[in-house]
Amino acid sequence: MSCKKEGSANKYVQYFNGYKMPIVGLGTFLGTSEEMEKAIEVAIDVGYRHIDTAFAYRNESAIGNVLQKLFKMNKVKREELFIVTKLPPIALRASDVNRFLRMSLERLQLDYVDLYLVHTPCGLVNVNDNDLFPVDANGCVLLDTTTDHVSIWKEMEKQVDLGLTRSIGLSNFNTKQIQRVLDIARIRPVNLQIECHAYFPQRELFDYCKTNEITVTAYAPIGSPGYLVFIGATDANKVDDSSLLDDPALKPLVEKHKKTASQILLRWLIQRGIVVIPKSTNPGRIAENFNVCLLANNNWEIGRASCRERV
Repeated sequence: MSCKKEGSANKYVQYFNGYKMPIVGLGTFLGTSEEMEKAIEVAIDVGYRHIDTAFAYRNESAIGNVLQKLFKMNKVKREELFIVTKLPPIALRASDVNRFLRMSLERLQLDYVDLYLVHTPCGLVNVNDNDLFPVDANGCVLLDTTTDHVSIWKEMEKQVDLGLTRSIGLSNFNTKQIQRVLDIARIRPVNLQIECHAYFPQRELFDYCKTNEITVTAYAPIGSPGYLVFIGATDANKVDDSSLLDDPALKPLVEKHKKTASQILLRWLIQRGIVVIPKSTNPGRIAENFNVCLLANNNWEIGRASCRERV
């Protein structure tokens, strides 16, 4: 895995297969279709070329619409973009891999994606293609206990052969699950997408990936305060909703470097060689997040000694 820089802010990591992934991307989790259409237009104008989505986010069609608009306006070319989407939990069966990737491509209005990820290691029962989080009569999630990582991965490899994705990877897998894939892989995973931030630095998992030439992408890189809305939590005791951005340990760094808390948190991950995909619909913050690549490569250490790690 290498981390390089091209131009003013196009820093990227390079996969072992030669493809390059911009180190700052636009996350779209929890973004409505209308929000993401506006955010992507702003992001492309700012300089983003990496967009992360998923079948389960329900916004691929909106992203496809805005990309086509931007292509026609000659604001960006397809070959300049790095698009990531994911195989949803309800499709974790070998027989569903190609079908769901083709559905994503149809919605995105693209011939291929740059990276296709297995979204989760645990599959869900497919009641129907629109029920992304099926539950039983008691409200319990319907887990598919027959999920087979080996057969799924062999089908993921075929999608590369078909030219429907340039690279393949994993999301939310642990080292044991990744190793199961590596042991049988003809085409190895190039990337692992995981929750990673100053409260949850994932040091051991990152080291394992580095040893195996797997790049790492951090979702929720500045924490995820919007997640409370997603899970519908009303009792503060159910989850720790303290904001990483408000951690007192960041204040001295904000004052010293004259940067925002989010920029410091993102730059700390980038200096570790980790790709970041912060989600925002605010034009100012979209630009602010992208410009972290322009910050000096200081020692932005905010780990165990500074911020309270949440493990």
